[in-house]
Amino acid sequence: MEQLVEEYLTYLNVERGLAVNTLEAYGRDLRSYVRFLKEHKVTSFLQTDRDTVRAYLEHLHNLGRAASTISRNLAALKSFYQFLVSESLMKEDPTIHLESPKVLKRLPRVLNLSEVEALLNQPSLEDAFSLRDKAMLEVIYATGIRVSELVALNLSDVNLEAGYLRCVGKGNKERIVPLGSVAVKYVEMYLDLGRPELTKNNSSEVALFVNHHGRRLSRQGFWKVVKRYAKEANIDENITPHTLRHSFATHLLENGADLRSVQEMLGHADISTTQIYTQVTRNRLQEVYKKSHPRA
Repeated sequence: MEQLVEEYLTYLNVERGLAVNTLEAYGRDLRSYVRFLKEHKVTSFLQTDRDTVRAYLEHLHNLGRAASTISRNLAALKSFYQFLVSESLMKEDPTIHLESPKVLKRLPRVLNLSEVEALLNQPSLEDAFSLRDKAMLEVIYATGIRVSELVALNLSDVNLEAGYLRCVGKGNKERIVPLGSVAVKYVEMYLDLGRPELTKNNSSEVALFVNHHGRRLSRQGFWKVVKRYAKEANIDENITPHTLRHSFATHLLENGADLRSVQEMLGHADISTTQIYTQVTRNRLQEVYKKSHPRA
């Protein structure tokens, strides 16, 4: 059974080009399922049926796993069994008609405009590092790209004259995202005055944003930057780099952007993922109404 799981993961990697984190999650979930089967003396996927899958999901529930975790496990099993059927290794998919548990979507934490301004104004612009930090913060708020996409940017991915950048998102899908004039200004400043100093001992580096060694900055490195400036800006709640992505989407929708355009810029495959931000904007409107209307 383990061999079939590994073949499936190879298929996901080679044929579908899934992200590393997604592959690791699928691998963990399927290996957990295999362990469960072995504990119950099941030695082949051919011996499994709908009741087997239900028993496993109930097992996860009894372990106290969250609905989101159980839902993710079922998604992995559905995809895996579909693979087995497509390869003629099973005749029927036992997960057909099995529904995922309802998952309560938690609304993302977003910054209001004054908090964004406070955060983005923290870098002093007095040295190479603060020039880099200012450029990174402006880019991620201007484009809403993921942190992994930000640190993966190369010099060739940014067209400052035309005002856009090119990034590769989940599933190796490439997209073009507009880059506002403010972000363009600070990226130019960083490229002129900051990056040359940071890469003086590594002039061949192609990464746009680099660390003190002149090499590509890591996601953890950017997370530390956000955490430090958030503290300096007196933003009480813990924020993450992803908070700026959430804020980007919410502020666009609040100011009249259409959902499809925001979906395209965020790189969401399914518009239902983008729709959570409409709930955030509705909540904001309710707050404003309650505070402002005399009969609210």
